[in-house]
Amino acid sequence: MAEKLYYGASWYPELWDRGILEEDIRIMKETGINLVRIGEFCWSSVEPEEDRIETGAFAEYIGMLHAAGIDTIMCTPTPAPPVWLTHGHPERLFVNENGTVMGHGARQHVCTNHPHFRSRAAIITAHLARELGRLPGLTAWQLDNEFKSHVAECMCGACRDLWHQWLEQRYGSIGALNAAWGTAVWSGSYQRFDQVPQPGPVPFLHNSSLRTMYRLFSMEKLAEFADEQAAIIRRSSAAPITHNSSVAFHLDNERLYRNLDFAAYDTYASQANRHAYLLNCDLWRCFKPGKPFWLLETSPSFAASLENYAAPHPRGYLVAEAVAAYALGAGAFCYWLWRQQRSGSEQTHSSILSAWGEPAAGYGDVLKAGQARRDIERLMLASQPAQAEAAITYSDRAKVFLTTEPHRGLNYRSLLGNFYNHLLQMGIHRDLVPEGGSLDGYKLLFTPFVHYLSPEFLQKTLAFAAAGGIWIAGPLSGGRTGEHTIHTEAGLGELERAAGVKTRYIYPMEGTGTVGQAFGLSAGLSLWSAVFEPLAGGASSMGTITEGLTPGLAFLTEQPYGQGAVVMLGSLPAAGDEGDSLLRGIIDHYSQQAGVVLRSDVSPGTLVCPRLQEGRELWAIVNMDGLGGSVTLPRSGKDALTGTVLEAGPLTLGAYEYRIVTLAADNLPL
Repeated sequence: MAEKLYYGASWYPELWDRGILEEDIRIMKETGINLVRIGEFCWSSVEPEEDRIETGAFAEYIGMLHAAGIDTIMCTPTPAPPVWLTHGHPERLFVNENGTVMGHGARQHVCTNHPHFRSRAAIITAHLARELGRLPGLTAWQLDNEFKSHVAECMCGACRDLWHQWLEQRYGSIGALNAAWGTAVWSGSYQRFDQVPQPGPVPFLHNSSLRTMYRLFSMEKLAEFADEQAAIIRRSSAAPITHNSSVAFHLDNERLYRNLDFAAYDTYASQANRHAYLLNCDLWRCFKPGKPFWLLETSPSFAASLENYAAPHPRGYLVAEAVAAYALGAGAFCYWLWRQQRSGSEQTHSSILSAWGEPAAGYGDVLKAGQARRDIERLMLASQPAQAEAAITYSDRAKVFLTTEPHRGLNYRSLLGNFYNHLLQMGIHRDLVPEGGSLDGYKLLFTPFVHYLSPEFLQKTLAFAAAGGIWIAGPLSGGRTGEHTIHTEAGLGELERAAGVKTRYIYPMEGTGTVGQAFGLSAGLSLWSAVFEPLAGGASSMGTITEGLTPGLAFLTEQPYGQGAVVMLGSLPAAGDEGDSLLRGIIDHYSQQAGVVLRSDVSPGTLVCPRLQEGRELWAIVNMDGLGGSVTLPRSGKDALTGTVLEAGPLTLGAYEYRIVTLAADNLPL
């Protein structure tokens, strides 16, 4: 990838005439756009009839952009197959859990596991890679578009056959499957693998193991499709490959990016939901450590379709959003979309230009964000994001378990986002580390809401604790096996032995009047909770239940483990001021105990992004809430953009203002 910060937009040149394209490119240069994404829905334009494939127009588009100094990310057009592929062939279409067969007219209506689709997808991708893959200006590839954003697990016949093969490979014998799933409940035992159903309509609920395994099977098959597409491209093109994913989609992001070259995502989080925007940056930075992530879609002002819309961004927020992304490790910040769609179902979505070619609502801030990119580019390219000392485990597999077992609407993304927001508001620099990621360099690890802790994960986290780290497990972590069954030897399985506790009860605490006390703070407790009895010679009770069904037992325990500790957080303090204070108190106590120093005294709504530059610490400071804010500089420094010397102490920022500050370092001049 080029040594530049990319500032881009999605463009659909196949929908417009030559004169408009030339005008678009002229205005792109004025706005600072230096990256354009094309091709994701162009299949019917490139192959209007089966085997009549013409890629010349897209070669011309890439050439026009390159001549203007604009690079291209080319997409494979597989999310929206043409009608000739599906008409009269319902067996190729996606089938949802209710048995409804999707139809042509939107996108993601075909099953990506169907062999005929896979064959045609391979053909169109190979053609594009051969014809376009070495063109000047083609800087990267994007596979498909937003895998599983509109659909989840497919229930078609092709998936059924693959499901049975997958089960046989996983379990070996039907007896092993029956034993692992406990299928004798409700007389659910199977005699052959081909009898195991897909989790379609039933009178009540499917066996939890069946539902979870089918979701994991679907995720694995989707990743295999991405692997296949990437391998086809690599035969003809050396440009790096990514996919624009999201925490909201029905896929395993960690597995998806394993065989891709860099990570990218889309987000339409509003200003009011800015913590969700920042969570994406802190997560995608960790999918491919050491490589910039790309933000490939965000709105210039507001997201909208024919049926819904979001609030426009406040004036100034777009600049803060862009600077925050670059400072947290983004190599690209891109909009959806350049020119407003004149037809389709997303005509109302905000854009940089209107359909009739005038500046749209967010245009002024697009110009300002483009200028901000140019202003900070030299500093960002000369530095890199600092690794955090505190980390939160991220797991799409955990999302699967909570989708199967949501209780009263538990949602992994919301639970994790709210937990993350506490660290954010406390000024603790944080990474979201994928379940399989390295823990090297961290001092403190939180693992909330992960029902199943694999043996590999347990081994890694206990080694982390033994080496001096503090691992905080829970709430809602460790209570299920890999087959989504309940442990029979202990409430939380092997985790209890390492934690030095016995789990006495696991139950929902809402409405029970349960109150917990820790570190001089008290609050109501919530969620499905584990209540502990420390073992003799084992853990210490750090948080005690004072009111409710189980007074005197612990909801927070600490067990020394090697040079570090294993901490059990069995319950989540209830939402509200008292609960927030208690959770912050727990986080703060263990941050101090772990020796976390990469944190800042920053006002809520303002963000500090620590970066490193040749032995110096560089702080990118951004006000995100539009209310202005302040941060305490721990040492004297210099404004890296203006050269102004800054004294240690409070630094004030205005609404959506950003500052780049080089902090003083021993033996290094400012």
